[in-house]
Amino acid sequence: MARSLEGFLVLIVAALIYSSAVASVFQPISDSHRSVALELFTPLEGSFSSLAETYEALRTFEVLGIDKKTDINTAACQSVLETLGSSSSALKDLFYALKVKGILKCEIRKDVFEGVTSRLQATVSSAGALLDFYYSVGGLVIIKDQISKDDLYLADAEGVFGSIKALSQSDGRWRYNSNNPESSTFAAGLALEALADVVSLSSSEIDQSLIGATINDILKLFDSIEKYDDEAFYFDEKLVDAHEHQGPLSTTSSVVRGLTAFAAVTSGSLNLPSGKILGLARFLLGIGIPGDAKDLFNQVDSLASLESNSVSIPLILSLPATVLSLTKKDTVKVKVNTVLGSNAPPLTVKLVGVFRSGSKDTSLVEGQELKFNPESAVYALDALPKSVDVGKYTFVFEMVLHDPDHLNLYATGGQTQIPIFVTGLVKVDSAEIAVLDSDLGSTETKKIDLTGENTVSLSANHLQKLRLSFQLSTSLGHAFKPHQAILRLTHESKVEHSFVVGSSGKHFEINLDFLGLVEKFFYLSGKYNVQLTVGDAVMENSFLKAIGHLDLDLPEPPEKAAQPPPQLLDQKLRYGPKAEITHIFRVPEKLPPKELSHAFLGLTLLPLLGFLIGLLHLGVNLKNFPSSSVPAMFAVLFHLGIAAVLLLYALFWLKWDLFTTLKALCFLGAFLMFVGHRILSHLASISSKLKSA
Repeated sequence: MARSLEGFLVLIVAALIYSSAVASVFQPISDSHRSVALELFTPLEGSFSSLAETYEALRTFEVLGIDKKTDINTAACQSVLETLGSSSSALKDLFYALKVKGILKCEIRKDVFEGVTSRLQATVSSAGALLDFYYSVGGLVIIKDQISKDDLYLADAEGVFGSIKALSQSDGRWRYNSNNPESSTFAAGLALEALADVVSLSSSEIDQSLIGATINDILKLFDSIEKYDDEAFYFDEKLVDAHEHQGPLSTTSSVVRGLTAFAAVTSGSLNLPSGKILGLARFLLGIGIPGDAKDLFNQVDSLASLESNSVSIPLILSLPATVLSLTKKDTVKVKVNTVLGSNAPPLTVKLVGVFRSGSKDTSLVEGQELKFNPESAVYALDALPKSVDVGKYTFVFEMVLHDPDHLNLYATGGQTQIPIFVTGLVKVDSAEIAVLDSDLGSTETKKIDLTGENTVSLSANHLQKLRLSFQLSTSLGHAFKPHQAILRLTHESKVEHSFVVGSSGKHFEINLDFLGLVEKFFYLSGKYNVQLTVGDAVMENSFLKAIGHLDLDLPEPPEKAAQPPPQLLDQKLRYGPKAEITHIFRVPEKLPPKELSHAFLGLTLLPLLGFLIGLLHLGVNLKNFPSSSVPAMFAVLFHLGIAAVLLLYALFWLKWDLFTTLKALCFLGAFLMFVGHRILSHLASISSKLKSA
């Protein structure tokens, strides 16, 4: 149990350190997202609960390259047709019905489109709330794109633009309507999408002052952006109303969709820092794979917007492995992709610095260029720098685009810092254990092999000391200090004592003065097993070694000395198989001879024999047996019942117990009372008739 516990502690430390190493490594969309999408977006009997959920599922599948249209095509198109053909459909349902129709290419009659178009145009003219603008204008843009209706324009696009712009606030956020004083970051994303749609539906150029004011709002909105330590940027909702509150993921996704949509219709006039665009991508990728369908849609859809935006396309530098082994001669491998995993444009990846974690020293290496393998699209070093030893490091990479025209198209983020663990074998030398007298003179010293098996046997008393020493060094000869170096002494009564082994450079040593430890040891003399645990996340040969045992002679405890704590019961003894129980039955008593038993049985049958003989002497006959069918039937049943009672007695004697016999007798007795009463009543009536005659 002690061995498994120590091993578990080593694994826990390794897992925690490994997780800290990969915490700042961002990975693009992968096959894991596709697998989770298939699990989260599962239609119930071929359909989803709403058109909004149907669109989110179809859009997620579309971005991830999953072909699932045929599975939900029929039910979804039927719902789209019913929604678009109904004059009472909600504005939101019309909007998502048009979006679903655009993905599935459902067949819709032209007159249905015209009716929906007229309704949306009327809504735009009378709209006052942001969501009314968002759904109606967005729906018109979808119709224009789907039926290639080039003459579909807003009658007063600039006026609609101004009406939406009137809901903006000085901090870049938007209100949902003019009656609501609260502003929302999530609403800002919806407003920017709606404004982009208005520009698309305008027959003439929108006033540049309105465009400039909106760009200024976007810049103000980015002033409130929040940041993590790993250079990930995100937007969070500050609205107090819980009904309208949105989380960081949905809020960031809304802003990203609105930002990229507005940038697409304003000819790239936005001048946003590429580092913040890259930071938004890092936030969306840094959340991993969401376990909620809505969150997965927001993540994938907003990343797709960043993938094709006209402001700055983020490039993600990732490492397939952030734990490298010196023993296996692992090399640094780097991949550069877009957020959806597409290959990056031609570029060079450089390793510009390697710094030991927690140290401000100069870089261990000068700039090195990684070699590119076009087949695997991986940048790699030939070998780790020679000055890199086991431990935690920060590798600094830099991406340099080959085409100058790509500088304004892609966001590389300058230098990228990634924590990396380098593991290897640690040398264990000069290990020895000794028992010392009070004057530090050695009375018993033994060499031990911490890489092999040991069976050291020592003895000491309370006036002596125990010393353990060893050295740890890396393959480059540097001193190595592990996270754990623990000496454990376990008494034969299972009482354990653990001590941390101190270090000075390469040298590790611990001295146990038993005179000062008698109370800690509860004055328990006897045999102690000695174990040493040395472990670290970067130490590939971490170990828990049984060194041997120590026979310790301690003085008798005083009257009020502390007692050792009660030991936990071994679970194997508590829940394991119990000892087999052997039972010796009592010797049967001596039975009488068989002849005596048979004679007694004959005596019990004599009364029955006498009864039968008596019936013969009385002259029993069947002259009074009823001749009519019904009375004859009851007479027969009565005699059969009496025979059944006799059979019941026999069964009780041979086989049945008393309770079974009584239960059967209850039913049989009731039957006899019924048929006996009927036949006796019949005989009594015949007798009375004869007497009267």
